[in-house]
Amino acid sequence: MSELHLSQNLHSKTGMLIRKPIEFVFEALVNPALTTQFWFTASSGWLEQGKTVTWEWAMYDVAVEVTPLVVQPPSQLVIEWPGYAGLAQVTWSLQALPNQTTYVEVAESGFTGTAEAIQQQLVDSTEGFCLVLAGLKAWLEHGIALNLVADRFPAGYHAAHEERK
Repeated sequence: MSELHLSQNLHSKTGMLIRKPIEFVFEALVNPALTTQFWFTASSGWLEQGKTVTWEWAMYDVAVEVTPLVVQPPSQLVIEWPGYAGLAQVTWSLQALPNQTTYVEVAESGFTGTAEAIQQQLVDSTEGFCLVLAGLKAWLEHGIALNLVADRFPAGYHAAHEERK
């Protein structure tokens, strides 16, 4: 087996074209009335630079504190939140494109641990943000809440999956 080498500045990264104007897309990321349609289930408030809010995922009985480090409408949002082993940063970069469309890129950094642990964190982060972006796209473009985040780990799945092994 070959040795796994990791650089110091590892980050997950994914992106998606959203067929809506950049201002509309940015608002969906900072306004909890919109964000709760495709990502978390509750928030203690809008994202404002330096103002810590709490995001909740009721289906998983999880709540985390999120601190926006940069809120630069309509092109950038940087948050700090609990990572896998310490604080992590998530950077949302938005670029206006022709025909009132927006390219959204999200990257997470702050992964720590063994090479194997970091590799799994990168995979999990990328997978999670792919689901969030797909949910964002479906909600903004079609008004459909796909419930991707909730359905990723449905109640009872892990127990049933482990029994089949």
